[in-house]
Amino acid sequence: MQAELKKQILQAACAPYRPVGIAHHQWARGKMGLDPVFVGMLRHALIPDQSVVLDLGCGRGFMASWLLSAEQVAAQGAWRGAGAPPRGMRFHGVELVANEVEAGNRALRPLHGDRVSLVAGDMRTAEIPPDVNVVTMFDVLHYVPHADQDRLLDRIRHGLARGGLFITRVGDAQGGMRFRISQVVDRFASFVQGHRLPMMWCRPLSQWVQALESRGFVVRALPMNEGTPFANVLLVARVP
Repeated sequence: MQAELKKQILQAACAPYRPVGIAHHQWARGKMGLDPVFVGMLRHALIPDQSVVLDLGCGRGFMASWLLSAEQVAAQGAWRGAGAPPRGMRFHGVELVANEVEAGNRALRPLHGDRVSLVAGDMRTAEIPPDVNVVTMFDVLHYVPHADQDRLLDRIRHGLARGGLFITRVGDAQGGMRFRISQVVDRFASFVQGHRLPMMWCRPLSQWVQALESRGFVVRALPMNEGTPFANVLLVARVP
């Protein structure tokens, strides 16, 4: 993605968080500006037009803000090259931390109305609405025990119809030093936000893929750590 285009999207995506508070705005700029998953979602054109997306562990709704801002920039005629953003997306988010949900709704709903709805709740028991055709989870599966992971993956698979997508970023536990660095940074970032992680339940990439394929998904793995020292991989799982 061209640097100028990324700058336009980043500015538009972060702007709604400024009235909510400087800390939220700065966190938005840091997260969306530095994490390759945001550009990656556009570069690989992963979400179809008119999708209804459920983001589990959505935080303040940064991915919704990023994709909707990219749609806005494209509508203004500023888009050049491949990876055009999805049009007409609607976004539901579930986040355990209530104050992040409040901040996200205060930032995004005045601008996007009912295209964005964030609720406080546990991703393990969150309802998957029948109109959802894309479920996303970024860097959160390893926060819950393996048995809870498996039950959640079962629920996601059962909640998606033919052609549905499950997109998740995971760490590869066999990623050596890169994986160990990612764990340290994960713990530090969580601590800064007021979370405590007594333990993380990680898996090697092969086991993540097997867990999805055994449920009938067709899985594509995309490296998603560009410009970082981490062992992160994006798994794009489709219901055939």
